[in-house]
Amino acid sequence: MEQQQAATPRPDPTSADRFDGLVDVEQAEAALVEHYPRLVRLAYLILPPGASRSRRVLAAHAVVQRSLPRRPTAARGPALPAPCGGADPAAAPGYACVRLRVLRTALGTGRGWRRWLPVPPPLLPRVWGLRLSPRSGGADELALEQALSALSAPGRAAFALCGPERLTEADALRVLAAAGVADTREALDEAARTATPAGSRDRSPVESAEFDPCALQARPTDLIRRRQHVRAVLAGGAAVLVCGALLGLPGGGWGPAGPDGPGGAAAPPYARNAAAQAALDPAKVTAAAATAWRSAARQDFTAWPARGDRVGDRALLRRALAVWARPGAGVRVTATPGTAAGPAAGPPQLLFAGVVDHAVVVLLHDGLRVVRYAEAADGTDGTDSADSLDSSGGSGTTLDFARTDGAAGTAADAVVASRAHGNVRYLTAPWVTSARLVDLLKPDAAGRAVHRDANGLTHPVPTSAPGATCTAWPALRTGGELLTDLAEPVPARLTYGAPREPGAVSGSRARTVWARTACQLAALRGQGVSAVNSWEFARQPLPGGAGSAAWVCTRAETWRGAGSLTFAQIQTPAPGGRSGAAPGAAVARADGGTACGPRAPRVLAGVLWKATGGHPGGHPDGRWWLLAAGSEQVTSITATGGVRGQAAGRFLAIPAKAGDRPELTARLADGERLTTLR
Repeated sequence: MEQQQAATPRPDPTSADRFDGLVDVEQAEAALVEHYPRLVRLAYLILPPGASRSRRVLAAHAVVQRSLPRRPTAARGPALPAPCGGADPAAAPGYACVRLRVLRTALGTGRGWRRWLPVPPPLLPRVWGLRLSPRSGGADELALEQALSALSAPGRAAFALCGPERLTEADALRVLAAAGVADTREALDEAARTATPAGSRDRSPVESAEFDPCALQARPTDLIRRRQHVRAVLAGGAAVLVCGALLGLPGGGWGPAGPDGPGGAAAPPYARNAAAQAALDPAKVTAAAATAWRSAARQDFTAWPARGDRVGDRALLRRALAVWARPGAGVRVTATPGTAAGPAAGPPQLLFAGVVDHAVVVLLHDGLRVVRYAEAADGTDGTDSADSLDSSGGSGTTLDFARTDGAAGTAADAVVASRAHGNVRYLTAPWVTSARLVDLLKPDAAGRAVHRDANGLTHPVPTSAPGATCTAWPALRTGGELLTDLAEPVPARLTYGAPREPGAVSGSRARTVWARTACQLAALRGQGVSAVNSWEFARQPLPGGAGSAAWVCTRAETWRGAGSLTFAQIQTPAPGGRSGAAPGAAVARADGGTACGPRAPRVLAGVLWKATGGHPGGHPDGRWWLLAAGSEQVTSITATGGVRGQAAGRFLAIPAKAGDRPELTARLADGERLTTLR
C-alpha cells in the first residue's frame, strides 16, 4: 500500500463518463489474452490464502479462464474504471468487463460454505504429472503474505485494486460495489490499514515472483510410483481372480471397515500375524512419561514424552499405524537413503500427535527410525511444497521415514514437524531450553530467539531453498549446538574441530570457517546426513606476503554409516583486504573413505593459486603458484607431473603455470605415503 500511495495517480478518462452498448465475446477474449498475467495475479491475491499454494495457483488460472463471457455482455451504466493512465490499453471496456467477472468469482470463492467447494468445479486446470507453485520469496514477501492472510476477501480485493491495479479510491469503491461487496468503505479502510513492507527500489513485494501465478516452478509428482502403478494394476487384476474367494472367509475378509479398511488410505492387509497385529493396535502404542528424560540413562528419542493436542485420538493413531503398515496407492512415501520403509516390528513409541499448520501430524519412533505421518486437516491437499515433508497428491496423506539409530544427546534435539512455503517448524526435545535462529553466513550476528509453544513446537523459521542463490543459510542453535535443515525429517548437526574430538560451533574462528563453508551444504540435501564437521587442518602463509590461507576439510557422516562425503577447500583472504564471509574454494572431493574422519584424521590437498594485486602485498603481475598443505602428521610434500618440486614440512608453494596438472604425494611421520583427497 505504501508504493501505491507514493505513486501519483493519473486521470482516467473513463471513470467519470458513461458508456452504452455491448462488450462482445471477441473483445473480451482479446482483453483476457493480452492481460492474462495481470488478471491471474489479481485473482491470486483475492483468493483465500489458507489454501495450499499449488491449489491457489490452479484456482486463480481457473477463475480467469472462466471469466470469459459466453455471449455479448451489456455495458450500459457507469463506466467501469480501469487502471490509471489514459494511454493504458487496459482501460478498454473489454478489460474492465473481464476484470469485474474475475472479482465477482474470486470474492464468491471465499464466502461462507463455498470456500470448501472445489474452486471452481469441475473444469479446474490440471497438469498431469506435475506440481506447480510460485517461487519462494524473501522476508518482504513472507510479511506481505501474512498481512494478506489477515484481511477479509473484500479487503484483499480492495488491496489489489488500489495496489497492482492502481485505481483511485473513488474508482475502487465503484468497482467493489459492482462486484457485489456490501460494505465497500470498510473493505477500503481495511486494506488501507494493512502494513506492508517497502520492497526493493524498483518494485514492491506484490510484483515479485512470489505473487506471480504465471511464473511457476514445476516438480514431478512421483515418476517411479506412477510406473509401478501401471504394473500393479495389471497384477492386481489377476490377483482379484485368485483372491476373490477370500472375501467370504471368516475373520472379515479384506479387513475391518473403517478408516484403516477399504475406504481409507491404507491398502488391504495381505498377511496376519501376532506381531503385525500388535503394531496396528493404537492401544498398544507406547509413550514415555513427561519427566522420563530427566532420569533416563541417555537422552535420546526413547526419552521423548508424547506431546500434542491429538495424543488421545485413537482413530487418528489407528489410521497412522494402518498406513504405516500398508500404504495405499494414494499415499506418498519417502525415505532417506538407507532407510527401510517397511512396517514396524512391534508397537512403536508416540512422540507427537497434533495439528501443525494445515496438516495433522503424527510422529512415531520404533527404535531405528522416526516416522512422520501427515494428513490434511481441512480437507485440502495440505501443504504445497514439492518437499518430502509436504502433503501432496490424491488423499493428501504422506508417510516419511528417517533413520535415527544411535541418535543420542544433540543428535536427538529436534525433528522437522512441517515444511511449507520455504519455512520449517521444528519439534524440539524436552531438554532443549532455548532456540535461536542464526545465519551461518553472518558469523558475528547474534541471531534471534525462536518462540516455542508448550509442546516444544517452534514458530515457522526460514530454510535454505534448493537451487536458490546462497545469500543466507539458516540454522537453529539449541543451547550450544547447531542444527540445520537438509530437506530431511531430522536436521543435521554442525560441529567444528579435530575429527576425533569435534566440538560446538561456538568460537569466533569456528563461526568464521563455517560462514565460508555453509554454501557447500547444498550438495548434502537428501543424502541422509546425520552430522557435518569442519576441520581447519592447516593455515599456510601465501607467497609475496599476501596474507595466509586456511585449509579446511569438511566431512559429512550419514546415519547408515556408508555414503559419507568429504571435501577440502582453501579459504584465502578477501581481495583488497575487504571483510566478509566469501565462500571458500573447494579443491577436492571424496565419496566414502576415511579421510578427515575419526579413523584417519589426516589429509593432503593442493590447488593452483593466482596471486593478484588485489591482495595485500600480492603480485601485480598475476603469477601462478602451486599451493599444497597437509595435516600435522605430514613431514614432506612432493609435486610431480606438470609441476615438479619438494618441500620439507607440511606446506608447499612453488611457481606454476595456468593449466598445469601436478600430482601431489606426502610422507607421514611413520613413513607411510599419503595422496591428495580424491
